[in-house]
Amino acid sequence: MLQNRVDPYGNIIRTPARGAWLGNRGVLHNAKQEIVRPFKVKAWITCVLEFRGRHREVMQPDRWTELFFLDEATAFSAGHRPCFQCRYQDHQRFKEYWLKGNPQYGFNMKTPITKIDEIIHAERITKDKLKVTYEETLKRLPDGTFVTYGDKPYLIRDGKMHLWSAAGYGQPIAFPSERLPVLTPCSIVNTFSAGYRPK
Repeated sequence: MLQNRVDPYGNIIRTPARGAWLGNRGVLHNAKQEIVRPFKVKAWITCVLEFRGRHREVMQPDRWTELFFLDEATAFSAGHRPCFQCRYQDHQRFKEYWLKGNPQYGFNMKTPITKIDEIIHAERITKDKLKVTYEETLKRLPDGTFVTYGDKPYLIRDGKMHLWSAAGYGQPIAFPSERLPVLTPCSIVNTFSAGYRPK
């Protein structure tokens, strides 16, 4: 079993459960198909599983490492965003709503996506390779956002919290009263608030 699934914390884990989305952070594995680094590039993208009939053997030597996600909300929580090539429409929609949700940067549609990648990268992982979080009241968070509660990841949807697992979600529970650490990068949460809905 390969170590190629990603959880909402951005960790690359082993699980027999299959993913619905493909991801890329550059070449992360060695010749033995072992993960040796958490990322190689700042552009962490989310791709469709099938695109124009292309086929890849997973974890080939010196080729980018194929990562997999339960859903797009999980990919966003880890700090990934839609691919420009295989998800052009979603990429453009994401960029449009990211700009609406984060006007403080003064970016526009002509701003290179690399500028946005730099901001997201600073929001997802520290120099010590630790997950960046911040605390917020749950009622202020949009659907699609992940928080951590009791050291476990929960998805916010329809006014409830849904426990994440590699195979799917548990029964919803009511919001606790306290503020919780948010796993989804701040500018992506702002993107959701501006109108983008993860698939």
